[in-house]
Amino acid sequence: MVNSAPSEEETRTRARTRRAILEAAVKVLGENSAAPLSQVARAAGVARSTLQRYFPERADLTIALGEYADELINEATQRARTTEGTGLEAFRRVIPEYFALQKVVMLAFGNEEEPAEECGEADLALTALIERGHADGSIDPAIPADWMQQFLWAGLYSGWSYVNTGQVSAYEALNLCVLSLVKVAAHPNGGAGGD
Repeated sequence: MVNSAPSEEETRTRARTRRAILEAAVKVLGENSAAPLSQVARAAGVARSTLQRYFPERADLTIALGEYADELINEATQRARTTEGTGLEAFRRVIPEYFALQKVVMLAFGNEEEPAEECGEADLALTALIERGHADGSIDPAIPADWMQQFLWAGLYSGWSYVNTGQVSAYEALNLCVLSLVKVAAHPNGGAGGD
C-alpha cells in the first residue's frame, strides 16, 4: 500500500493540534519550567503519545517554542502596523503588542546565554520603523536602531518583572513601559507622535 500525501484537512488538523500543544506548553511551562510533559499534554487535551509524535524529546518542544515565539512576535509586529504613521507612532504601537507576549518570550528566550545572531522578520520591521523615525524626525537619530531594539526588550523585561514582584498591575506596568520607552526614543526637539 502506498502512502498518499496528507489531505488539506489532515494538515489543518495537525497544525491545530501542534498549536494547541505549544499554547499549553507556554501556559504550563511558563508557570513551572520543570513540569512534566504529561501535564502539557493534559492541558492541550491530547494524549502523551500524541505530544510525543509531535515532539519526541523535551528539547524538540523547547526548539519549537522558540519558533512559536518568533511566529507570535511576527504576528504582533504586523498587528502594530509598523509601516503606518511616524516611526515613533509605530514604535508606540509595538510596545503593547510585545508586552502581551511575556510568557512565551520569557519561556523561549529567557534563559539564553548568548543573543541570537540572525535577524528575523520582526527585527527587520523594527529597524525599518526606527530608521523611518530618524528620517521623519520623531525618533532621536542619536539612538541607533539596534540599540533601540535592545532597549525595547530590556524595558519590556523590566515591566514584566515589576508585575511579577507584585509592585503593580500588568496594566500599570504596560503604561510605564510605553511612557519610558517612548520618552527615550522621542526626538528631543519634539516629534513625540501620538496614536
